[in-house]
Amino acid sequence: MNKLYYGDNLDILRNYIRDESVDLVYLDPPFNSNATYNVLFSQQNGSQSSAQIQAFEDTWHWDEEAARTYEMTVEQGGSVADALQAFRQLLGDSNMLAYLVMMAPRLVELHRVLKETGTLYLHCDQTASHYLKILLDAIFNVNNFRNEIIWVRSNPKSHISINFPTCTDTILRYTKSDTYYFDLPYGEHDPEYVKTAYRYEDENGKYRLLPLLNPNKDRPNLTYEFLGVNRVWRWTKERMEKAYKDGIVVQLKPGAVPQYKKYLKDSKGKTITNCWTDINQAAGNESLGYPTQKPQELLERIIKASSEEGDTILDPFCGCGTAIAAAQKLHRTWIGIDITHLAIGLIKRRMADQFGDELEYEVIGEPTTLEGAQELANQDKFQFEWWALGLVGARPTDPKKGSDKGIDGRLYFHDDQSGKTKQVIISVKGGHTGVAHIRDLVGVLDREKAQIGVEITLNEPTQPMRAEAASAGFYDSPWGKHPRVQILTIEELLNGAQIDMPPIRQVNQTYRRAPRHLEEEGHQPSLLDE
Repeated sequence: MNKLYYGDNLDILRNYIRDESVDLVYLDPPFNSNATYNVLFSQQNGSQSSAQIQAFEDTWHWDEEAARTYEMTVEQGGSVADALQAFRQLLGDSNMLAYLVMMAPRLVELHRVLKETGTLYLHCDQTASHYLKILLDAIFNVNNFRNEIIWVRSNPKSHISINFPTCTDTILRYTKSDTYYFDLPYGEHDPEYVKTAYRYEDENGKYRLLPLLNPNKDRPNLTYEFLGVNRVWRWTKERMEKAYKDGIVVQLKPGAVPQYKKYLKDSKGKTITNCWTDINQAAGNESLGYPTQKPQELLERIIKASSEEGDTILDPFCGCGTAIAAAQKLHRTWIGIDITHLAIGLIKRRMADQFGDELEYEVIGEPTTLEGAQELANQDKFQFEWWALGLVGARPTDPKKGSDKGIDGRLYFHDDQSGKTKQVIISVKGGHTGVAHIRDLVGVLDREKAQIGVEITLNEPTQPMRAEAASAGFYDSPWGKHPRVQILTIEELLNGAQIDMPPIRQVNQTYRRAPRHLEEEGHQPSLLDE
């Protein structure tokens, strides 16, 4: 069954993913591409706090954790250890070294879980691509490097006048062995190319004329005279004569070298090279507002090229879930991993929006009990907040800083023909709560001119809190009366309770709805079991 894991991908890879169980790995590891080289290569004294990948804070720091990981990896020996020691000599104890140190054991694990026929695609940018390629050479073997794909985005990342603006990403493609699946993709021919190249037409359609001469001159068995011309041909004489009889081979004038007809209808299309200029950044209805979101078309090309239906796709840094959404659409089994509840909640909403609530998959690592929720709240209040908001389909107001002016999350809805966007304000409390919090929420509703306010609490609310909420009255909609201030406990949400509000038609949240996927006609949807 498809699986979505919350947690550190290194731990999950080691503890949950079997050897040689994955057909294709796609990873887009976080990194602060906007940081300057002075920051990336600055020396660190190790006194900074332990590096954590927080949502949208794509930074890695040289600290005690990075130093321990470096020592453990180097002590294991081998080519990866050699590469890391060389990096340290070149880069010093810098943030860049920390990034490479943290990536090394994860890439080793990804190599382990790949099948012998599997392929890995690593998406990165110019800041670290050359170092990552050396790491991958050490892990996968230089001979298994297949492509450096350059993806040209529609917009450059920077407009700094002292440098050429950057508008490309790098995707490194490696296979685990020299036996692997690959289906070369083709694109649509450029209309101008078709007009220029396919200049002829007969009853079978447009065609172009291509040479029949063999580039290898030392082919006695293919050297013969045909239509008065003695040459080394590509085809045998029997095949040539049959093609001529069928009207495929033509001679434009006596003595001219014969050519053959290549019909447009028989062309697979424009060959896709390693320079991808035809896929734009995620935009319009596809864009969910996630800052590092990649277009689904990009992932569909990768998945089609290096896997077949029923294969297993793994994304260990799955972010907003583009790779697993593409895998689901293309009838592959998928495994997604992310270290933030913000991403997990967004993926769950995206998959429901795109494929419907009937889609079944297993979520591993999220709290499923009140005790688990309490443990998460004790460990990390922001992760708890993001998880709690995900239970009602809401997103944080400020992913970097958490709550802002008494607002932890919002939901938007439209319940009349005016087009006016209305909102639900959400506050999350993982500790002590009291009636003052309800009064504060009422004040926020008045200030924001919001229609409904919701207090999500880990602890059971007091009777004065419920009385204060009840005194706030109701919001009237075409669907009836909705309490203007509502209190929902984590236990109630885990048991299926939801906000009492008008149904959401077009959600204009922090992250927008993914467009619904319509199954191709004739393809029976099914769960892809292991």
